Amino acid sequence: MCDTMVVVRPDRVLFAKNSDRDPNEAQVLEWHPPRTSARGATVRCTWIEIDDVPATNAVLISRPYWMWGAEMGANEYGVVIGNEAVFTREPYAERGLTGMDLVRLALERAATAEAGVATLTDLLERYGQGGGCGHERRSFTYHNSFLVADHRGAFVLETAGTRWAVERVEAGARSISNGLTIEGFAQRHSDRLRSRVSACRTRQALTEDGAARAFVPGALMQVLREHGTGGLAPDYALANGAMAAPCVHAGGLLASTQTTASWVAELRAAGPRLWATATAAPCTSIFKPVTVHDSVDLGPLPTDRFDEASLWWRHERLHRAALRDPEAALPAFAAERDAVEARWLAAPPTSAAAFAEADRLLEGWLGALPPDLADRRPRFVRRYWGVRDRRAHLPSVARRLVTR
Repeated sequence: MCDTMVVVRPDRVLFAKNSDRDPNEAQVLEWHPPRTSARGATVRCTWIEIDDVPATNAVLISRPYWMWGAEMGANEYGVVIGNEAVFTREPYAERGLTGMDLVRLALERAATAEAGVATLTDLLERYGQGGGCGHERRSFTYHNSFLVADHRGAFVLETAGTRWAVERVEAGARSISNGLTIEGFAQRHSDRLRSRVSACRTRQALTEDGAARAFVPGALMQVLREHGTGGLAPDYALANGAMAAPCVHAGGLLASTQTTASWVAELRAAGPRLWATATAAPCTSIFKPVTVHDSVDLGPLPTDRFDEASLWWRHERLHRAALRDPEAALPAFAAERDAVEARWLAAPPTSAAAFAEADRLLEGWLGALPPDLADRRPRFVRRYWGVRDRRAHLPSVARRLVTR
């Protein structure tokens, strides 16, 4: 599940997304320079091969480690795109382009948001959407909605199989979650039961309200950190965990998902400003300034197993320790995190410098956690995370906290 929002102002467009995936499904921030292809060349996407184009744009994407496509990203022309899983009454194809494939392809091929929508709909009609999209359950599939933006404005594109509808966002705030929203199209095609389980209406109301009050990128970062409880700890439901707020935390018995990466963009005529966590759970992460052209070495490609050399997994030590008792853990580092983030927003350092500083801070924050951090989550949530920690061969943070 995911949440994506946009705010169209007279002088800028703000964009933000939380990407929610399976908890051990590491996500990688990845830079791709422009490339050229010979006539008749093809490109291999996640499940199918399609015709390539003569030349592509430079892109910066955030993608699940095992997929070709991207959950969100930007290109050299300042186009940004994010997608959402949506559940419809149209048939689901066994093979096709995933929504993530469509995001990456549109970023590589379009120079404006309007062209991005045209690219998405053309690819959808030519190749269809389909194929497994889950990590723990690879057969899990869905249709997709998209938020496409540049400095001129934004578009919501919603799909059901090869059918689609578009809404232009000319001013104000608009958000999408995991349900169809475009009047008429939503009534005709929504799977109301699966949409309800996703808690999409609750999250969309929270993100749209927060986005309406956002005038600067930092405000959207706080919206992405929202747990919807008025406190620091999420509220876990037996059926779907903490899925009823933008900063999603896994633990449900019927449906479960975790925010595994987050992204914020400020789009102006002079050029975009981008920030990405490259780590899970924005409530425990820091947004780093990034650009499409300046790559950063983030270590080896992560997988679903713990790897100290991987930024995504190094952060999981902090994230999974803090989840035990957020009310006690987050105050140990959140004030410093927010101060550094504010400094970077005011005067962004190079991406390399920001990631290096963030790595130093990460070690300090793990050490600052209370040594007697008890696990205050419901029993079913503790059991859920215990299974995922063992699958990932994650070193026991609880033991480190007690014995250090």
